[in-house]
Amino acid sequence: MSESQAVVLTTSGSRYINRLCKHWQHKLNVSHDEHQGRVTFDGGVCHMRAEVDALHLQLTAEDEATRERLEEVVALHLERMASRESLDIVWKSAVS
Repeated sequence: MSESQAVVLTTSGSRYINRLCKHWQHKLNVSHDEHQGRVTFDGGVCHMRAEVDALHLQLTAEDEATRERLEEVVALHLERMASRESLDIVWKSAVS
């Protein structure tokens, strides 16, 4: 397993979780509420948690290559959802 995390400074985390999950629910297994979300991709899972001033992202994938691909997918879609806000999304690999 390969894991990574990112903390994105934003006051709109709940809104982004809602938009991302609604976007992906047509093709992927998704669950979410006002403050958290989970999206199951082919080969990995992304957990999202909103706080007042940050969006916490955690990715778990079957291998490093899949994790890197999912980091790009999640970041690209999050940036699209936040078109009016510039987000700094920096993934950090978790050491096992």
